[in-house]
Amino acid sequence: MDFKNKVVVVTGGASGIGLACCREFARCRASVALVDRDEKSGRRAVQELRRAGRKAEFFDFDVSKRAQVGAGVAGIVKKFGGIDVLVSNAGIQRYASATTCTEAEWDLVLKVNLKSAFLMSKYVIPAMIKRGGGAIVITGSVQSVAAVANSVHYVVSKHGLLGLARSLALDFARHNIRANCVMPGAIDTPMLRWAVSLGPDPAGALTFCDRMHLRGKMGRPEEVARVIVFLASDLASFITGAAVAVDGGMMVPAGGLATQEGGLPGAKS
Repeated sequence: MDFKNKVVVVTGGASGIGLACCREFARCRASVALVDRDEKSGRRAVQELRRAGRKAEFFDFDVSKRAQVGAGVAGIVKKFGGIDVLVSNAGIQRYASATTCTEAEWDLVLKVNLKSAFLMSKYVIPAMIKRGGGAIVITGSVQSVAAVANSVHYVVSKHGLLGLARSLALDFARHNIRANCVMPGAIDTPMLRWAVSLGPDPAGALTFCDRMHLRGKMGRPEEVARVIVFLASDLASFITGAAVAVDGGMMVPAGGLATQEGGLPGAKS
């Protein structure tokens, strides 16, 4: 997977899956535009990539605001000469049900998780068309096709991201642009660590996250990043509009792993 002379934009690139993507694309000789609001972490990541002899630049703009996205993408194009790959990865997690979620919380999660991917696509795609095509990979979740309790705004945003990827794949295939959605399971990122810290037993929550997967442990950011890099590469030239699970088998057991370990017929066979 060689991205020499290719320009890759990664949103939410300062930590977690986004940072792992920046490292993997850089290792494959891409020029990386790291977009994030965390300036300290973003600049530190860019310096790391440069020390390894890679081309990387940090861009600080709010991907949920149209004017900033328009100016930010224009800045990336001016710096690198174009854009070949977009990884829409920026996202946040919040918890509430339809009756406890405030309008402000709903708007925030949908804006950061879903609207940002739409806006980035809106401004990046014209630049891709000028380059003769490109690839878009959107970071969804297993919650793009399923749901976790008390997460209404997050679940809706992740379902929407899968719909966005499929719409982009359909509308821009004639321009040689592919779009796919990866659906990670529980991945050991700073966001997941923050989420489990909200409960009374963080250590127990981490153990539970491990046990949700067939191999008995959570995924690592780089395990998701490698799939994203593959989907953006020419090796995946016939894959578009796909929902690609990177979930350690989380979605395989009917009824969840608890039903397989419990009293259902066949559980102990």
